[in-house]
Amino acid sequence: MNEDAVIQQILKETKTIALVGISHKTHRASHQVAKFLLEKGYTVIPVNPKYDEVLGQTCYASLEDIPVAVDMVDCFRRSEDILPLAESAIKIGAKVLWMQLGVINEEAAALAEAAGLKVVMDRCPKIEYRD
Repeated sequence: MNEDAVIQQILKETKTIALVGISHKTHRASHQVAKFLLEKGYTVIPVNPKYDEVLGQTCYASLEDIPVAVDMVDCFRRSEDILPLAESAIKIGAKVLWMQLGVINEEAAALAEAAGLKVVMDRCPKIEYRD
């Protein structure tokens, strides 16, 4: 299966997305992507210790604080910040570690893949989404 087909399968199977690094600022990509994913029917769980709520959704300080199962961890963080997020994604039983455009961390990807997660790097679910 090619990478595009894998991405489409991930987006089709995913229901709950923890969006790490979300901003309440409407012009920021993380906010726009979260809004888009909510509109497409996904459950989006904002993760940012700065906020209590974003887009009407309860915001959590960390992945470990989320009280429900998460399918995908979507990371709006710098590449060097991804390894601990990969470790947390594994710990909470996520199925996918997704790194946004410009975010590439091979060590985190290898760790996540070794734990059985699918990994997407340097892509955006809003751009990849197909109706």
